[in-house]
Amino acid sequence: MSPRRTVLVINSGSSSIKYQLVDPDEGTALASGLVERIGQSEGHLEHKTGGTKTEKHDPVPDHNEGLRRVLALFDEVGPKLDEANIVAVGHRVVMGGQAYDGPVLIDDEIVDIVERLSPLAPLHNPANLTGIRVGRELLPDVPHVAVFDTAFFRDLPEDAATYALNKEVAEQYSVRRYGAHGTSHQYVSAQAAEILGRDDLKQIVLHIGNGASASAVVAGKAVDTSMGLTPLEGLVMGTRTGDIDAAVVFHLARNAGMSIDDIDNLFNKRSGLLGLAGESDLREVHRLVEGGDADAKLGLAVYAHRLRKYIGSYAAVMGGLDAISFTAGVGENDDIVRAGALAGLEFLGIRLDQEKNAVRSKEARVISTEDSAVTVLIIPTNEELAIARQAMTLV
Repeated sequence: MSPRRTVLVINSGSSSIKYQLVDPDEGTALASGLVERIGQSEGHLEHKTGGTKTEKHDPVPDHNEGLRRVLALFDEVGPKLDEANIVAVGHRVVMGGQAYDGPVLIDDEIVDIVERLSPLAPLHNPANLTGIRVGRELLPDVPHVAVFDTAFFRDLPEDAATYALNKEVAEQYSVRRYGAHGTSHQYVSAQAAEILGRDDLKQIVLHIGNGASASAVVAGKAVDTSMGLTPLEGLVMGTRTGDIDAAVVFHLARNAGMSIDDIDNLFNKRSGLLGLAGESDLREVHRLVEGGDADAKLGLAVYAHRLRKYIGSYAAVMGGLDAISFTAGVGENDDIVRAGALAGLEFLGIRLDQEKNAVRSKEARVISTEDSAVTVLIIPTNEELAIARQAMTLV
């Protein structure tokens, strides 16, 4: 019997590192963890393995030190990496531009390309690069693989990917729809096809967390997605506006004296549910709604309205609809949001089973009625497993 193979998956953010040690053949995580509040006065490290959780609260000055702490925790509480038969390290990279439709082995040239693409994902690619550089330094004898959020959407139909912007300007500055969360959308849409035993599905995937995105997928190929040049466009999110008239930028610059950086911060970090309801966490929004808070009630209504709008528009784009899958933190756990997103869509053949919708479970499941023309599912996403399996295709 050949020894178990594992992939270490690293998701390096601006102030955090998420990681998992994954067995891509069995589809299980042998260990997982999080390093957060990097660069702040007190950091937080959490490492889970074998049903136990180890936590540490110490300053973590930078990502280099953060990853060193991660490797130390593997040595301290297991599983030991030098005994884990790691065959690859998979790195999440948000922006791959038009260059990549799949995973790539990382070398110095790939590092340079990811860095050149950073202006298209200024909040994400630099942090992803830090994880790559530190990972290659600390684990130099293992292949490192980049898996891009944008890869699943690279081959969107041109009419879906193209903005009605002056062609020369768009081409010169690479302005087009790139999408994001592609690894999750690809994984969940494939799971839906497997569950329903069909490879010709016209389906919508709703990845709803603090960041949120929708995709339209026909026979396994993405034909539209809500996030655009950046992850700002589309659905209402925890702190992001989603779709908004571009002229709001001009209005605030001219009449409020706001700079581009001010508006960027406003749209990305001070808007969405936070800007509408005062809270970005939907659990808190629901609590406020139950208490009669009018702002929270409106915020939740705007949130649901945008979801319904995308469901209807994507059904039109695909010329029909067979399935809708909810995924990510909110999509998997919030029955109120799911019900709100589907309210009034019975004309599309959607029939939600309220009892099934109210059940809490970590399993993939159908929550529509037996007579529903559109199958509604909850499918837990597993981006780390998807990254690990994509990395394995190259090693």
